[in-house]
Amino acid sequence: MNLQRSRRAVLTGLAALAGLYLHQGVRAQPGSGKPMKIIVPFAPGGSGDITARMLAEYLNRKTGQSVVVENRPGANGIIGVEAAKRSPADGSVLMLATTSTHLANPSLYKSLPYDPEKDFSLVGHFGGGSMLVLVRPAGPYKSLADLVNAARANPDKLNYGHFNASSHIPGAMVGQLAGVKLTAVPYKQIGNAMTDLISGQLDVIFVDSVAGDSYAASGQLRAIAAHGQRRLPKYPNVPLITETYPGYNVSAGMLGIAVPKGTPLAVQQALNDLINDAITTDPMKTALENYGFHPKPMTLVELAAFVTRDRALWKEQVDLAGIVPQ
Repeated sequence: MNLQRSRRAVLTGLAALAGLYLHQGVRAQPGSGKPMKIIVPFAPGGSGDITARMLAEYLNRKTGQSVVVENRPGANGIIGVEAAKRSPADGSVLMLATTSTHLANPSLYKSLPYDPEKDFSLVGHFGGGSMLVLVRPAGPYKSLADLVNAARANPDKLNYGHFNASSHIPGAMVGQLAGVKLTAVPYKQIGNAMTDLISGQLDVIFVDSVAGDSYAASGQLRAIAAHGQRRLPKYPNVPLITETYPGYNVSAGMLGIAVPKGTPLAVQQALNDLINDAITTDPMKTALENYGFHPKPMTLVELAAFVTRDRALWKEQVDLAGIVPQ
């Protein structure tokens, strides 16, 4: 997208959404239009929840419409996705699309009650992200090598918590590359996993930098490794996993916004223009960059191609990690 026409695109998006509300017989005046909703298929506190709330604030400010974030966690995002799939295809209900819901779940489950490409259209992407490997500060692990050596010396004793595909596959991949086994412990909510890590019930967590940042920055947990395009600016002394294991190639995944299939193309384009503006202007741009994202505007055509390409890539990663579909 040519950023020189950003203002024009945003105005066009606002006009299209206003037309939508008028068509539905709802006055398209600030604060009086049909409320919008963003369904987040995971619990509060995770990266998706945080970014969805940033977008909700932006949309409210730009459109004047009330924008509510609704968390619908469970079953690795499936419960929330089903709710979004049943929603009106009119642009009033958006869904946070994640690595789990759109890229990895098709390979993690033998059958799904939805198809990411047939049932949804992606209208925005927040940019490639990064990840932190977190342990207890008082624990024995000062580096990724310490963790791997302990796992090698104590087979089947070390564990890691996971609450979505982005926190599950990295642990399995590191285990494969290091030739050790880290036992995966599933959680429904990120907060419960973090609590158990802090209390010593878990040994390590692989978590996106958005959700892990507050724990690492406050000293509640220690970052012993990271993953991203380069070392994270906020954690320049934390080595990348690839510095120890060059073969580690888990993709940055995705966080974006999808709408039910059948949503009018004009509405999809309006939302695409608005989201592209949101991620390239402050305060959201700086906030995303501070969390380790690399915001990059994408067109609707580019978004569709991205999902198809990265869905195939995550299938390869699930297979390489040795995870058997449920």
